[in-house]
Amino acid sequence: MSDAVIPTPLGPDDLGPDTSPVAYEVGGPNGAVAYVTLNRPEYRNAQNSVMTYSLDAAFRRAVDDAAVKVIVLRANGKHFSAGHDIGTPERDFDTYYDNVAALHWDHTDKTGADQRLARETEVYLGMCRRWREIPKPMIAAVHGACIAGGLMLSWVCDFIVASDDAFFSDPVARMGIPGVEYFAHAYVLGPRRAKEILFTGERFTAAQAAQWGMVNHVVEREALSDKVDAICEQIVAMPMQGLFLSKKAVNICEDQMGMRTAMDSVFGWHHFAHSANAESSGGDSLGGMDAKSMKASAGSTSNRS
Repeated sequence: MSDAVIPTPLGPDDLGPDTSPVAYEVGGPNGAVAYVTLNRPEYRNAQNSVMTYSLDAAFRRAVDDAAVKVIVLRANGKHFSAGHDIGTPERDFDTYYDNVAALHWDHTDKTGADQRLARETEVYLGMCRRWREIPKPMIAAVHGACIAGGLMLSWVCDFIVASDDAFFSDPVARMGIPGVEYFAHAYVLGPRRAKEILFTGERFTAAQAAQWGMVNHVVEREALSDKVDAICEQIVAMPMQGLFLSKKAVNICEDQMGMRTAMDSVFGWHHFAHSANAESSGGDSLGGMDAKSMKASAGSTSNRS
């Protein structure tokens, strides 16, 4: 682990318009929109645990604020998110934080599969499931790269609005791993598209994502904020009860189609892959891949339609 000083997660009361790794402010139509901003641009908003727990604090603050009716998840810098932090000086894989999404023992003094399962159940699968059930509408405003773990953040939102320069990818099959932990691929893309992006590791564009039904709207980069606010203006005019129950109804339909059960099954295969990698790569659960090699593996933007 690096000797870099690892920041501590922000609590709900610590958040502000310029805080890092997550910023928070309320404004927009009728002052009813909470803007939660990924603010680690120097690392392309790669998600370490500090960012994950700070995101959770921001979402809790938005849920607890009766004036907030919509939550917008956005990002500072050139990219929405390069995915999970697998190589910055502030990677905090071995650091313990109080669990909020899953009940697990302290994994920091454990090794191997025991440690990985405890941590990823909490900070990846557990957090995303928790955020999907937030009882207020959530909109992801995506620009630039939205890779692997970035997909997870966008998929837990109810809408995705993307700029025309946005691109998406889940290249982790190159690690021998069957997709990211929050495995919604077959539900947000359909089975055949899901297999295509996993088997090839290729990027797909915002226009393609919209055509396939994953993205609601694609606009020019300069128009992204205005488009999101226009949608927020429509939503804030609706009663909260109707919004909450409508969200719950659609989520229940997805779960009845097997999404939650499928995620549990795939999460097991995900950890089999980590363990197999560790056996064959001298203990490296990522199969010898790092941030640089994963960036190179993402490939060029596809021309598929």
